[in-house]
Amino acid sequence: MYTEQVMDHFQNPRNMGEVENPDGVGEVGNPQCGDVMRITIKVGEGETIEDVKFKTLGCGAAIATSSMVTEMAKGKTLVEAQEISKKAVADALGGLPPQKMHCSNLASDGLKKAIEDYRTKHPEK
Repeated sequence: MYTEQVMDHFQNPRNMGEVENPDGVGEVGNPQCGDVMRITIKVGEGETIEDVKFKTLGCGAAIATSSMVTEMAKGKTLVEAQEISKKAVADALGGLPPQKMHCSNLASDGLKKAIEDYRTKHPEK
């Protein structure tokens, strides 16, 4: 049912936790399945994501997509990270079952909300 990449990110999640004194926070949830994600970012010079972490309460796919989106975003500019789509996250994991695609939606949406939060706090940038 799940690819090797999904299982690896579920069993060995990357960037789990919370960035200390984050520059942006994104919280998303899906009331239908109960998955909840919190993504925190630290933004450095050139509006580059220096650090990104996640906390997820949810299924294996939710944890895997959270882990993957943080890996994809780290080191990217905010503009580049904003372009990470649900399809890109799912593709990077080798695909997700159709009934689990909503999990990749949450991961990319959480990242986008963290970026929006940063921009709200730093309108001069």
